Amino acid sequence: MKRIAASAALILAIVFGSAQAPTLAAPLAKPAATFDVKDYGAKADGSTNDTGAIEKAVNAAAAAGGGIVEFPSGQYKSKNTVHLKSNVTLQLDSGATILGSSADTYDKPESNPYDDYQDYGHSHFHNAMFYGDKLTNIGFTGSGTIDGAGNLITGNPDSGEADKIISLTRCKGLSLSGITLRRGGHFAALTNGCDGVTSDHLTIDTASDRDGWNVISTTNATITDANIAANDDALVFKSDYALGAKLPNGHVKVRDSKLSAKCCNALMFGSETCGDFTDYDFQGITINGADKSGLGMVSMDGGDISDVHYRDITMKNVHSPIMQKIGTRKRCGNNPGVGHISGITYDNITGTGNSPSFSPTLWGESGSNHISDVTFTGVDLTVPGGNGTMSTGVPGNDAKDYNPKSIGTRPAFGWYLHNTDRITFTDSSVRFAKDDGRPAVIANNGGDLRFDHFIAQRGDDSPADLMFQNVGGYCLTGSANTSGGALRVSADGSTENCP
Repeated sequence: MKRIAASAALILAIVFGSAQAPTLAAPLAKPAATFDVKDYGAKADGSTNDTGAIEKAVNAAAAAGGGIVEFPSGQYKSKNTVHLKSNVTLQLDSGATILGSSADTYDKPESNPYDDYQDYGHSHFHNAMFYGDKLTNIGFTGSGTIDGAGNLITGNPDSGEADKIISLTRCKGLSLSGITLRRGGHFAALTNGCDGVTSDHLTIDTASDRDGWNVISTTNATITDANIAANDDALVFKSDYALGAKLPNGHVKVRDSKLSAKCCNALMFGSETCGDFTDYDFQGITINGADKSGLGMVSMDGGDISDVHYRDITMKNVHSPIMQKIGTRKRCGNNPGVGHISGITYDNITGTGNSPSFSPTLWGESGSNHISDVTFTGVDLTVPGGNGTMSTGVPGNDAKDYNPKSIGTRPAFGWYLHNTDRITFTDSSVRFAKDDGRPAVIANNGGDLRFDHFIAQRGDDSPADLMFQNVGGYCLTGSANTSGGALRVSADGSTENCP
């Protein structure tokens, strides 16, 4: 009998793939409880103050260990700040809109001993429609809308006024998906010090206000299919000192998104750059308008920016298609030094500029603070052109200002490189819409610059196509002008060094 039992056990082991006794499947997770705000007194008539009902539903969900606070179709007036809780998700159903108020009854801005290190709006968080600090597993989902309704402040608010829709600090596990944020005042969303952020099909319309989403001191974020139309910066990554420390940034992916910025930057690093940034991956981005930078990157306050990758990006109607700058503002605690930019790649990028002054630019600082190790592969830019000949000397620069206009009119219609090392252009081109008297490229101070199958349009009166000034090593291979002729090279104080 023992042998029979043993044989039976062996057969069962073969069938189930293990000699151990089979285990029961884990039970399915219990669905999150739903808390309908109308069950807590919300009227959804567009005029009654529903904040109290919303807070009751949030508190009930939190007391139950977490849940979904549901907003059925209707208009919910919210005249006070809603205080978010851990493990609570706000779900806005189709047709649901939460409206901001002009009643001046939102939480007043809190005091902040680190006010001097960033602008007012970045320094204060309580004065928002929705606020939370040190929360875990929170979210805004669904397909409804949160609309400031023109009542949120775009400048510095007085007590009782809100200047942002969503304000979150030191959160862990945030979902911001499906909904629309409209007319957000200074910020539609301001997140600082968060980890584990997921956003899918988020729409932001702040084209009549200011910023879209400021992602500050944030790690481990994935943003897909965002559609952000802003007046100020659309989607911007920053690191400030508002929380009293230099915090980490990085491990971020942005995919398949549409961005525009009327006055400012579409996809931007900075200007607040206290902490370091590393491991960013941007793919499938469409940019339609930016009156500063399309793809902007500045280190102004001592932060290092590295391992950033742009791929499959289309831009049009931008002042400066690509802008990198290292500055010396040093607006950060703990005596910051000067930052670095390195290890940046651009692949399959097309763009059209709309300002002849703000040519695509890489501007490093002197000494050990050059911009370095940047590669451009399949980057094709068309700029307005239209300038005459001008001095090819180094333009003026305000090292404490991050705007493209902080550097004077570039003496190249295309790329202007200053204090840069190990910059490579492969299968790339730069053209103008109107004849220009400046060179296509000027590189001033640096070394190891390479142009492989680079195409540059020739201006009728330009003194050269590529001009190298005090460059310790440059190389051109397989490159030509748009007619197929050889590029004219001026190499004052520079050395050719092709391996």
